[in-house]
Amino acid sequence: MSKFTTGEIAKLCGVSVRTVQYYDTRGILVPSELSEGGRRLYSEDDLRRMKIICFLRELDLPINSIGELLAEKNPERVITLLLDGQEDVLREEIAERQGRLDKLEELRRGLKSVERFSVESIGDIAHIMQNKKKMRRLRAIILSVGIFMDIIEVSTPILWIAKGIWWPFVVGMAAVIAMGVWVSVYYFKNVAYICPECHEVFKPKFGEAFWAAHTPNTRRVTCSKCGYKGYCVETYADKAEK
Repeated sequence: MSKFTTGEIAKLCGVSVRTVQYYDTRGILVPSELSEGGRRLYSEDDLRRMKIICFLRELDLPINSIGELLAEKNPERVITLLLDGQEDVLREEIAERQGRLDKLEELRRGLKSVERFSVESIGDIAHIMQNKKKMRRLRAIILSVGIFMDIIEVSTPILWIAKGIWWPFVVGMAAVIAMGVWVSVYYFKNVAYICPECHEVFKPKFGEAFWAAHTPNTRRVTCSKCGYKGYCVETYADKAEK
């Protein structure tokens, strides 16, 4: 039967000599015998064991877990538990890294939209990204109320014309006006704006914001800090800004 030195088994398994020696000190790959000069000698069974260890390490299984597995007489159940646990760990790592990648891509897109880039621009984009989910939720609420208002505005006149019942129209229009006022107050209470000049996050006066020209993500308002009047980026207002 063939015998392998530490260097030979390391070369066959694609690892360093120090790695083989480390596995020996951890007790998971003890050489079958020692030569007269005290050199470690490994058997073919040791080589197969080493390849299994290397494979499990490629799966990022901890050394302790590998040692426990190799010490088991019936390793089927243990390997299943180990692999299930390692799969959960790897999936969490993938999700975390994917989240970082998504943030990087979003930052890149945000930087492309900045006309005059500065270090402070990164802070502006970070603020927007951190509050993006809250803005989506806020806009979803506003959209839902808006759809309900549209239904009232369309259905009550039809009912009046078709059936001659006029009072639902009167009540409905009063409700629409009340909801319109509530939606406007609620929306502008929960949004703030980032000044492209001084990068201050501020809240303009309600009247100015309500009547201001706007795009889906910006509004032409006046910065309360530096006095800049122009299109400012809309973001969700933190508690301190409300």
